[in-house]
Parts: sequence; C-alpha cells; structure tokens
Amino acid sequence: MSQQIYFLNGPNANLYGLDKHGTYGSDSFASLSERCQQRAESHGVILHFRQSNHEGVLVDWIQEARQYAEGLIINAAGLTYSSVPILDALLMFEGPVIETHMSNIWKREPFRHHSMVSKAATGVIAGLGATGYELAIDAVVSLLGARAG
Repeated sequence: MSQQIYFLNGPNANLYGLDKHGTYGSDSFASLSERCQQRAESHGVILHFRQSNHEGVLVDWIQEARQYAEGLIINAAGLTYSSVPILDALLMFEGPVIETHMSNIWKREPFRHHSMVSKAATGVIAGLGATGYELAIDAVVSLLGARAG
C-alpha cells in the first residue's frame, strides 16, 4: 500500500490567487491542489490535500493523520501564530512534519515572525509560493525514505 501524506491548509488558503496584492501568488487553491497531487503521484504517495477555516477541524485532521498518514505538511496560515491546540496535536504526530508558508513570514509584520507550529516541525519552507508546496512534498518523501533505510 502507498504511503499517505496529509497536507493541511488553514484559514483563507482557499482564497489563494484572489489577492490583488499577490502576497500568496497567482495560483488558485484548486490549481495549487492539482500541482501538489501531481507531485505526490510522481513519488507514488497518496496525498490528502485539505483546507479549513476552523481550528478544531484542523486539529481533528491532525489527529486523523496519526492513524492514516506517515507524513504531514501544514500551512496553518493565520493560526500559525496563535494556536496551541494545533501545536499540541502536531506534537502527538510521530512522522515528519513540514511547516510551509506561501510567503516569507519573516519579511512580513513582526507578529508573523514567531510560529507556534515550528516547535513541532521537522523543517520549515517559506516564501517560495507554490514551488514551496511542491518542495514540502519532496521533503516529506525524502524524510520517509531516510526513516525506512
């Protein structure tokens, strides 16, 4: 059976591509999902690409991932900077966790410079837009391969 990876996106990620300022790039959420699915397929893994505007739903999915996924990627979006429940759920996940952000959070407002999620993350990818999402998939697959070897 193929390895499974959960890729969870937080509040407002469903609006990607609609920002007239281009902070998150021009890719729509649907096209971003398609790119990520193609990248996962190229590695032979199953990708569960999801988005919610609700903290509790994200926590539920992280808990679900404990049962079904070998790796997890998360862009907690605005919850990155405040969610202890998401951090606590991620700390219970035993596989690699990649925190990812479309924008470079360290070039933005000061409140975005501290991530609650980072304490649970194996690594962080930020500021590379849609390419960063694909690289996060590559990273999880590589980390899973290193664990198996």
